[in-house]
Order: sequence, then structure tokens, then C-alpha cells
Amino acid sequence: MKRRVLSAFLCTVLAVSMLAGCGSTSGGDSESDMEYVKDKGTLIVGITNFEPMDYQDENGEWIGFDADMARAFGESLGVDVEFVEIDWDNKIMELDSNTIDCVWNGMTLTEDVTSAMECTDAYLQNAQVVVVPGDVADQYQDEESLADLTFAVEAGSAGEDEVEARDLAFNSVTAQADALMEVEAGTSDAAVIDLLMAAAMIGEGTSYSDLTYTISLNSEEYGVGFRKGSDLAEELNKFFTESYEDGSIQKCAETYGVQAALIEQ
Repeated sequence: MKRRVLSAFLCTVLAVSMLAGCGSTSGGDSESDMEYVKDKGTLIVGITNFEPMDYQDENGEWIGFDADMARAFGESLGVDVEFVEIDWDNKIMELDSNTIDCVWNGMTLTEDVTSAMECTDAYLQNAQVVVVPGDVADQYQDEESLADLTFAVEAGSAGEDEVEARDLAFNSVTAQADALMEVEAGTSDAAVIDLLMAAAMIGEGTSYSDLTYTISLNSEEYGVGFRKGSDLAEELNKFFTESYEDGSIQKCAETYGVQAALIEQ
């Protein structure tokens, strides 16, 4: 009896806590997430090492299409931008715990993401593609040929979702860049990563000149995620529209070779 009463008490506490949390749309006392970010003077952006979206130059500074656009958005808000490298599988937890203010890292707008975050409109098109060593690429030109391969995929990524949906064998790694390293080292037969990353990081003239990509497993779109109920998502939608109208987003896309994937705002 005591155990049952205690369980009921804990359930009541948890329910109250959850209801209290549902009313919060910011990381502080303000009802506005935008005002919360402005008050602290910093927009903290959760990212991973993902060229050409977010990656470090020779001086250790984060650059890339998403990084540059995030800085421009921060400037429009009058705040600094801080980049924090996160475990992609924990992105929702990092956001809800206020460790970061948004996830801006070539994030696919999946049902799980849109139900847990306040997301912007899509701004780039993408796909999940199969990466294999170039000397065996001719053997893997359709989905049926993938059945006996073991894939490296980023934990919590759209690539992981695609191989799971097809019941393919896979190993989860921390980042998409690690998935490429697995294939290069021969510890995985193939990887599934974002098309935009594949175009930037593999093939002739890159660090992974022996790798290539073959088939696409899906088509998808990128968005930016904020805390559920955040007014920053709509503010960023307005910023994207203005950037499209003045040509600055197109110029940034051309800098990183993603202009063909840009979605009109």
C-alpha cells in the first residue's frame, strides 16, 4: 500500500512539473524567447561539424552557409552568436534544457523534429545518399544491392532513419564526418549522409577522393529549430524572406556551393 501511495504521489509531482513546463516558451522569465535572447545578448547555436553548413577554418572559426547566416541573423537581433558543438542525438534535450537557443545545422524537418521544436520554413533542399568506395560504386546502383552492406550513420540523423526503415545493418557514430571516416578506413561498407555534405567532402580534390555517392534514399528539406512556442522561428522566417529579396542569402549560398538547393523564400 505504501508503495502504491508513493507512486501516485510521484505521478502527481511529475504531472504538475510537466504542466508548468508547458507554459514556458523561453529560457528565462520572459514570455518571449526573442526577448530572452536579446536580454542575455547571445544567441547560442547548436551545431555539429558538417561541411558546407558548419565547419571550422584553419583558425578554428566556425564558417559555412548555416554559420554565416546565423551570424547575420544575430546581427539583425543585435546579439552575439555563439556556436556550441552538440551530440546530434541529444539536440532536443540540449534545446529544452536551455544549453542552446536553436539547432541550426542542416537539420531535416522530420516529424520528430517538428513535433518537438518550433521550426522555421524550409530554406534548403537535400537528400540522404549512399556513400561507398569509388572502386565498387558500380555494384551499388539500386536499393536491392544494399542488402548485405553495413552502414555508418550519424546517431539521431535522417540517414539513420532511412537505413532503419529499410532494415539495413548499421553502426551509429557521433557525426556524419565520422561516418565518412568509417568507410575510408574500411570499418563500414558504406555510409548514408546528406547530399550537400557529400558534394562538398568526397570525390576528386577532397580529403575523401576515393569515395563517391551513388543513389538517393529520399528527398527532404532543412529548417532551423527553436524551443517549442518560440517567437524566434517567425522572426527568422522574416529574416530569410528579407535576405532572399535583397540577394544576400543567394550570395552566401554561392560562397559554399549550395545555391542549387536554395528554396525561394
